[in-house]
Amino acid sequence: MATSDHIGAPRLTQRVRRSVWFRGLAGVVAFLCLAELLGRIGVISKALPLMSTVLGQAFGLLGNTQFLADAAATLGAWAAGLAITVAAGVPLGLILGSVPVVRSATRAIVEFLRPIPAVALIPLAALVLGPGQRMNITLVVYASIWPVLFNTIYGLDDVDPLAIQTLRAFGFGRLAVIRRVSLPAAAPFIATGIRVASSIAIIVSIATGVLTGSIDGNGIGAFIADENTAGNINPVLAAALWTGVLGLALNALLLWGERRLIPWHRSLLEESEVWR
Repeated sequence: MATSDHIGAPRLTQRVRRSVWFRGLAGVVAFLCLAELLGRIGVISKALPLMSTVLGQAFGLLGNTQFLADAAATLGAWAAGLAITVAAGVPLGLILGSVPVVRSATRAIVEFLRPIPAVALIPLAALVLGPGQRMNITLVVYASIWPVLFNTIYGLDDVDPLAIQTLRAFGFGRLAVIRRVSLPAAAPFIATGIRVASSIAIIVSIATGVLTGSIDGNGIGAFIADENTAGNINPVLAAALWTGVLGLALNALLLWGERRLIPWHRSLLEESEVWR
């Protein structure tokens, strides 16, 4: 009986994953068909192209070397910004979540900086850093570090105190407790924070390009700004469509990594999907 359950579990998990992907794909197809229908019957403004026209333009952008270069620049800013965010946000979260004195001393500074939108800092960043990828990456890090930082802190707050006290009773120091108990327990929170930060990183990277245009030099946002200035609405909407596809693909990539790095968390979520 145990053997059959062990064999059946992976098959059940695969069926759940296929079901989730199928439902998501069906939702996308339904949305596209509804947008096309509303455009044809005149509910959506005639100033906007039909969804089929936008989709055709989106596939056409795959042969546009400028758009591909801009997409690569956006991916580069996303990857660099997210890497710096994780490298800085997780250790800072561990310190603030583990050392109450530091947490209370920095609370006012953190709460002051967190509400300031990254786009409001574009003039200052352009003045200090100059336009280009360095400014873009800096703004991405500033905007996306908060979910990683706070999710790390919340994850540490959720750790079982008994487990911590048990290790300390056996003579383990603070760093050993963090490595053996706190960090593994907080890993699902941190993974969620990273996925939220990934979406924010894409948004800020593109928004920076839209606001700065060709001054920024490259990126999907700069492509959208330039095409909008030229009055080309179809490439603007097609590029915006690709930003959504890009965000979806990056989220799926992070979920794939999360499933392999912290499999105990993902397996619990997948088991809960069975009963929905």
